[in-house]
Amino acid sequence: MYAVVKTGGKQYRVSKGDTLRIEKLPAKVGEEYRFSEVLMIGGVDSLKIGTPVVTDALVTARILEQDRAKKVLVFKFKRRKGYKKLIGHRQDFTRVEITDIQTGSGDGV
Repeated sequence: MYAVVKTGGKQYRVSKGDTLRIEKLPAKVGEEYRFSEVLMIGGVDSLKIGTPVVTDALVTARILEQDRAKKVLVFKFKRRKGYKKLIGHRQDFTRVEITDIQTGSGDGV
């Protein structure tokens, strides 16, 4: 079984046991986090598509890590003007492991 969840302005296709690196979530390491914006749930031979979300569906994940990505350097330059600017950026992220996908109904998708 798999689900499509929306978090951090992006959509992810997840299955039980998957590990994802997503935008930072407001939770501590070791806590459970629930994704309530489930856009689609698919099984072996059935499919539930939400309008826009599947009602009563829930994806549960465990927070594995809160960290920052490698530094990305941004270099701005205008030729023949003597203008140079170097800026660095490190994006925060959360690593999660999907522990459960609940369909919201007893049919098991």
